[in-house]
Amino acid sequence: MEIFSGIFNFILHIDKHLGEIILRYGIWAYGILFGIIFAETGFVFTPFLPGDSLLFAAGAFAAIGSFNIFLLLFILFFAAFLGDTVNYWIGHFFGQKIIDHPKIPINQEHIERTQKFYDKHGGKTIFLARFIPIIRTFAPFVAGVGKMNYKKFITYNVSGGLVWASGFTLLGYFFGNLPQVKKNFSLVILVIIVLSIIPIISEFAKTKLRKS
Repeated sequence: MEIFSGIFNFILHIDKHLGEIILRYGIWAYGILFGIIFAETGFVFTPFLPGDSLLFAAGAFAAIGSFNIFLLLFILFFAAFLGDTVNYWIGHFFGQKIIDHPKIPINQEHIERTQKFYDKHGGKTIFLARFIPIIRTFAPFVAGVGKMNYKKFITYNVSGGLVWASGFTLLGYFFGNLPQVKKNFSLVILVIIVLSIIPIISEFAKTKLRKS
């Protein structure tokens, strides 16, 4: 529980933590952001890493000159695109072995939930999943396991990664430093988290209602 508490605390106060990273590592902060976004989308066992909130916070810091906004947008988009691509090919070549391996910490329920989302929305899942935590991490993996046509996958991957990375980053860039937002940054991040998981809660509720 302490690990999850620490992760949640990091995400909730991501503005402070990102500020410390920028001060300590300078230009290497770009690489750290790249690594986090890549890992969050590229590996099925790291869905807990911050995505939406990190993009928003990075945009806010870009607005005050800590990052070059154009370089930041490119790096975050490329990290998201590359992460999904790697995740797809991992699923394509090793998916079922990874799912069945007893020592790899993958939640089977997350796989099944993503598969249902994929069955409902088809290829559009790759685009739509960008905006839903956890499903965002598992969608390209499941697409790879299901041997989704790669040309179709990469189209949704590029468009979804571009809209997601630029959308949340620019939201932070234009609104992250407004006085009311800066004063209540943790609350804003919490709202982003809640809004992000509403689709998951909605789908869970629908499933429960259908079973009852």
